[in-house]
Amino acid sequence: MQGAITRVCMVVVAAILNHPLLFPNENTTIHEQDEDLLARMKEHQEKLESEQERLEKEILQTETALIGDQDSYGWYFWSALCLVIFFTIEVCRQDMIPAEIPDPVEDEDGDSSARYLSAKSVALDKDVLNNFSKTRFHPFIHETGRVREFIEGFADDLLEALRSVCDREADLEVEDFVGIGSMFESWRVSKPPMCDLIVPFSPPQPFRFQFQLWCDPATEIPLDLQGCGRIKLIKPGWNGTDCLCGSTSLGDDMLCLLHNRNECEKLEEHTLVELLCAKNTTYLSKDQIMRWFQISVTKAWGQISHKYDFELAFRNLDFPGALKIRFRSGKTVVLNVTPAVQFEETDAYLISHFPSDTSNSSDIHWQLSLTVYERNLLKYLAKRLPTNSCHIHCLQIVSFLHKKQTALTGRSAFCNYHIKTALLHLLLSKRLTMWQPQNLDHRLRDLLSFLQQSLEEKRLYHVIVGNPRIPIEILVPKIICSAEPINLFRPLVLQRHVYAKMEEHFQEMVINASVLVQEYTPHFSNGHMRHEFSSTDQA
Repeated sequence: MQGAITRVCMVVVAAILNHPLLFPNENTTIHEQDEDLLARMKEHQEKLESEQERLEKEILQTETALIGDQDSYGWYFWSALCLVIFFTIEVCRQDMIPAEIPDPVEDEDGDSSARYLSAKSVALDKDVLNNFSKTRFHPFIHETGRVREFIEGFADDLLEALRSVCDREADLEVEDFVGIGSMFESWRVSKPPMCDLIVPFSPPQPFRFQFQLWCDPATEIPLDLQGCGRIKLIKPGWNGTDCLCGSTSLGDDMLCLLHNRNECEKLEEHTLVELLCAKNTTYLSKDQIMRWFQISVTKAWGQISHKYDFELAFRNLDFPGALKIRFRSGKTVVLNVTPAVQFEETDAYLISHFPSDTSNSSDIHWQLSLTVYERNLLKYLAKRLPTNSCHIHCLQIVSFLHKKQTALTGRSAFCNYHIKTALLHLLLSKRLTMWQPQNLDHRLRDLLSFLQQSLEEKRLYHVIVGNPRIPIEILVPKIICSAEPINLFRPLVLQRHVYAKMEEHFQEMVINASVLVQEYTPHFSNGHMRHEFSSTDQA
């Protein structure tokens, strides 16, 4: 009896320990184990059946020798327990057999994993890139000069008309425009031409602006609004500290020549605050300024429209400075005119918005634009780079790829400003001799790799703010130099879906880079370039 029970227990233990699904091979996948798994299970099942038959014979022999009811009941208990264990093993075996898993779907390139390509491994031929740059971007050089000259003349005329329609005593004073962007930095990449202008304005006398930047320790600005500032409209004497008449009793027979404190003047002051500032504050309102700007531009165009043989229309009502000039020939010029406030006596400007960025929804927080310093930095470095250096072509090619990818998969938060920022970082970190024209393919991969790594790390710092590598010749204000670096990706990282789409957009752009360059480059035949190519390549 005891020997039979011992044998039954040994069989159960052996079945459990040797079950093929209990300790699968750690170095193989489920797909590789399927056939071997079924064969082993069948072999073990046959062994268990033969052992069961042998045990049944021994059990019959043992039963005849059992003495006493107590021993019989004990045997039945152990038999029932063994049956339960066998049944449990069989059920677990059925549950653990993996169902058929379909083979992973491979994309057209045969990649069964997520679509990822390291920018360092992008296939870029040096000759193809040089030919691509020559045929795509060189035709813009002469046209860019003509367009820029036209825009500068038209902008001067429009702003002069805008000044004439403004009330000089109770309205904002418009100053001369500042040209920024690819058109004024000589790296235009596509049609139609796009010109970006900043139009500074200042308050009427005796009002003035007081600035509260995010980097000022005395200013409290949310972390997601780094790089922004508030603009406070103040007037001498409002707090009674700028003139003695506010703190001294002059008497009934004396009059302050600086301040005529009558009800009419107080009413004008209140009207100006309502016109320019956010409700119940003295902080300049972006919405109010944009509304004033749209009305003023419309009136100004009405005065000079008869002088020009083209149409001027607002492209986007949310951004009144987004204009489009359409000639009778069908050609167009895109014009972004952005109202701004000059930060003290510097080339920094607080602007209502960036054309490519709508993440700042606060009405009283203006974004700091250092594009003039970036333009000066680009010029400064260009003078020290090798002749015909490849840095501009790198910027143009990546911007071109971004534009084409946007046409394929739609808009994302990724923009040309990110590309230019990455290029400036590379120019400051690499030896200037590395930007020889024959190194175009290497530097292009460097630029793509820098952007790819920045997206993976969710970090791309502003090239001017808090950057110790900026040459002192650029004359960046001390408060900007000493500020903590600004991560341009931070507001986007907080919006997970937006950032995920931006990463996907860039990855697709990297994957399609070589194909797009080949597609828009004159073809090669037997190692020689065909000089003739279709007119669509020039479009």
